[in-house]
Amino acid sequence: MDALIHTNQKPGRYYMAARAYSSGNVSFDNTTTTAIIQYRSGHSTENCNETVTDSDGPAPLLPQLPDYNDTRAFLYFVQSLRSLASHEHPCDLPQEIDTNLVATLSVNAYICGANNTCEGPNGTRFAASMNNISFNVPSVDILEAYYYQAERVFTQDFPPFPPLVFNFTAEYLPLEYEIPQPGTRVLALRYNSTVEMVFQGTNVVGGIDHPMHLHGYNFYIVGSGLGNFNPVRDPLTYNLVDPPQRNTVIVPINGWTAIRFRANNPGVWFMHCHLERHMTWGMDTVILVKNGGTRKTSILPPPDYMPPCTSDDYFRFSGP
Repeated sequence: MDALIHTNQKPGRYYMAARAYSSGNVSFDNTTTTAIIQYRSGHSTENCNETVTDSDGPAPLLPQLPDYNDTRAFLYFVQSLRSLASHEHPCDLPQEIDTNLVATLSVNAYICGANNTCEGPNGTRFAASMNNISFNVPSVDILEAYYYQAERVFTQDFPPFPPLVFNFTAEYLPLEYEIPQPGTRVLALRYNSTVEMVFQGTNVVGGIDHPMHLHGYNFYIVGSGLGNFNPVRDPLTYNLVDPPQRNTVIVPINGWTAIRFRANNPGVWFMHCHLERHMTWGMDTVILVKNGGTRKTSILPPPDYMPPCTSDDYFRFSGP
């Protein structure tokens, strides 16, 4: 994160301090890193390398920072972020939405076989999912498979809403919610559709923050909160004037985040949690944005120099 500082306070010395935020139960160095900014009146830079002495004023006060696991403080900070847009200079945020999606984010567990000892809860092995689908990475490339219409490599039936609705952030959840369904199921979107996706964190197995990343797009972060997303109440709090634009957003532990974007970049785009362990466990999917009606709004063919990781003949002769 970059920051611009307007040094318009009384000349002197000021602390900069930073503390890591973490909602997990893993031990780490949670000490505070500090530095001191010193500036004087005027615009001269001749004395920038002078040694700081007591004559330059009293020692600065160390700021009071929230605890490293203070989720509400983290959420308050994130919600305060704004873009440079305004009513006079609006951004291209979609105001009318034609595709509404909700995706639960869960850490899950698979039952191990009788002869297999696993180190997860109750002898299981860890998994992860979006909308209870634990993504299976196929042995061949989805982009090429889609281009050559070899769609038996994947299916276009990723659920747009959770298949089972319950209190996602309850403290204790039944074991039946822990086991996901494996599959290579992608989410298909019509070209130029306007999309709102709500990421809903869950407490299945255990809740934690999830940094969700989408390839091929920047999206607008229009809202976030703790607990279960309320489709009637929570959209009333959206920032539809100057929301920040990112390609990665942190979904707070046992909370939700809403994003919006226009699906105007045709192709096959990976969406995943940026905690690599969760990604390899299956907290990911593929967004397939279909071609528009022109050459410029359609995906390009594979380049001639593309490495032969898979045989083109596989796709040409094993289509639908």
